[in-house]
Amino acid sequence: MAAAIIDGAAIAQEVRAEAARRTAQLAAQGITPCLAVVLVGTDPASISYVTGKEKALAEAGMIGRDIRLPAHTTQQELLELIASLNDDASVHGILVQLPLPQHISADAVISAIRPDKDADGFHPINAGNLLLGRPAYLPCTPHGVLHLLKRMQIETNGRHAVIVGRSNIVGKPLAVLLARREYNATVTLCHTGTRGLASYTRQADILIAAAGKPHMITADMIRPGAAVIDVGVNRIPDPSKKSGFRLCGDVDFEAACGVASYITPVPKGVGPMTIAMLLQNTVQAAEQAQNR
Repeated sequence: MAAAIIDGAAIAQEVRAEAARRTAQLAAQGITPCLAVVLVGTDPASISYVTGKEKALAEAGMIGRDIRLPAHTTQQELLELIASLNDDASVHGILVQLPLPQHISADAVISAIRPDKDADGFHPINAGNLLLGRPAYLPCTPHGVLHLLKRMQIETNGRHAVIVGRSNIVGKPLAVLLARREYNATVTLCHTGTRGLASYTRQADILIAAAGKPHMITADMIRPGAAVIDVGVNRIPDPSKKSGFRLCGDVDFEAACGVASYITPVPKGVGPMTIAMLLQNTVQAAEQAQNR
């Protein structure tokens, strides 16, 4: 049995096209969705992520307000910038690229963003509303994973979903979302400290790897026929590449393909969906601002 490869790039393109259509409708009314993207410092991975987001915004007809600050920017200076963006009616969404320099508190920065402009869905109010099942901006990566499952018609109702990874950005919100009545999965949340991890992963109908450890999920940890969603994006040395490294996921992809029924590759799996759902959140913020 060879697993069906889930083409996240192609599915993301469908979501981006829908976001572009909604953007065009707003533009016809004189409103162009605008996302302010703030980058502090010169981390190469962050620069790459920000560049990709800005390109996607432009392709969808949205405005990407590119704000790049030096690494020595103080926390107070960043908070003052966020306050000004909060008050700017032409800005519908705000995204501060993580990670931030060590002298800046990510919690303080995330909490400073107005909840209705929180394009990442990380604000405590949005996180609380997500937990309670109230309307909220959903974190982009979990939302992207759910969209992949729906698009591929992978059944969640009554299924056992095992998530490996407990981050506030992916693992925890995804566990809450999958347990909602609309998805109705039974969820087990594991992490790098789970004893006997394989005994849990082998029970999964849907296995989601989001721990940030290269190839930690091996073929013998996967139940035959399970759907495997690999959220991990890890850089590992590869002298054959011009960059000196290559990207890999948390799953041993080649080996897992012989066991799973469905699997996402890295790259071109979950990653493109994250950006696609960011566009969706941005256009949603602009629509809600218009309604207000």
